[in-house]
Amino acid sequence: MTRLPLEGIRICDFTWVWAGPYATMLLSMMGAEVIKIESSRRPDQIRTAATGADGVAGLNRSASFNSLNCAKKSCTLDLTKPKGVELAKELIKISDVVTENFSTGVMERFGLSYEELKKLKPDIIAYSSSIPGRIGPKNYYTGYAVESHSLSGAASITGRPGGPPIHIGAAYGDLITGSHGALAILAALHHRDQTGEGQFIDMSMTEAVAVTIPEAIMDYTMNGRVRGRRANKDDFMAPHGCYPCRGEDKWVAIAISNEQEWRAFCRAIGKPEWTKDEMFADGYRRWANQEELDKLVGSWTKDYTHYEVMEILQRAGVPAGPSVNVEELVNDRHLKQRHFFIETDHSEVGKRTMLDLPWKFGSLSDREYRAGPCLGEHNDYVFGELLGLSKEEIARLVEEEVIK
Repeated sequence: MTRLPLEGIRICDFTWVWAGPYATMLLSMMGAEVIKIESSRRPDQIRTAATGADGVAGLNRSASFNSLNCAKKSCTLDLTKPKGVELAKELIKISDVVTENFSTGVMERFGLSYEELKKLKPDIIAYSSSIPGRIGPKNYYTGYAVESHSLSGAASITGRPGGPPIHIGAAYGDLITGSHGALAILAALHHRDQTGEGQFIDMSMTEAVAVTIPEAIMDYTMNGRVRGRRANKDDFMAPHGCYPCRGEDKWVAIAISNEQEWRAFCRAIGKPEWTKDEMFADGYRRWANQEELDKLVGSWTKDYTHYEVMEILQRAGVPAGPSVNVEELVNDRHLKQRHFFIETDHSEVGKRTMLDLPWKFGSLSDREYRAGPCLGEHNDYVFGELLGLSKEEIARLVEEEVIK
């Protein structure tokens, strides 16, 4: 079995819900030992908020939790008790990274501020994620992905002209933040290897989403223009949007950026005369007359399936792709051939389909995939093997509800 890139790195993971767990999941899938510190007294919301496997509720049956915590370990501690904090500190001493995404002040109330962590391990890397970030007048704000969409400005430019702001139909802010978070932790680990210095990483979900709308921000800072909602319209490209296809609720995305693509598009659909139409003679005129152009494009796409449109246009070198639903996504033969969907065997819910990492290392094709952990599944390993407690000591801490 090929050695994974992050083997030997241990992460003491206090994160929960989405943004934090996604960051540490990316690292765990690359070999880091991620030990999730939980509590049955107040379990991770995703253990209970999401639908359980086969419609059966349970702390270990959440599909969302098991996906976001793939390949991690779980131990249970009541951090409201001094002994629980003491054990957490012992685990931190033998870890490389500590991660959390609580509201501002929670870690401090546990006695686990960055200043305290440095006393335990001077070169510790601490990753802290929240909606506003830990510095600034709004640092006490709380929220979920939907708030990050709003506070970042992204929702204000998403939707139809004259309509309300539209939030992206997924936990976009969480996943963007988690991706940035994993990168920041890797950078901090590299910095530590080079200098011996630890690091405090202050991650703002609002800022992570804001960096995805640079054009709108620059348009305001340079020109004083506040961008509104424009549906699928682009600043320059036309045609640009989703067009109706044959079948119920079937659509295809088409984006044309230059004259070469425009001429290829017109030839591919059997409308070479459009290239001579004064309304569409160049990129600016196509953009200025895009409502009429969209009607014409839609009148052609509606006679084909969304996959047929993609094949016709892609063969001509024109960017186009079907707007697939989840069923089509999971059954896509291209993704299957790339092994994007993997199978794990969970001790309580059995074999389940999961998502692999969205990048491939050719040398890691033979790796094994571990399912998300059951609550407290690795208590004996963490408290016994890592921290050296006897079975009698562990049993006593369970009875005292410190390990809970």
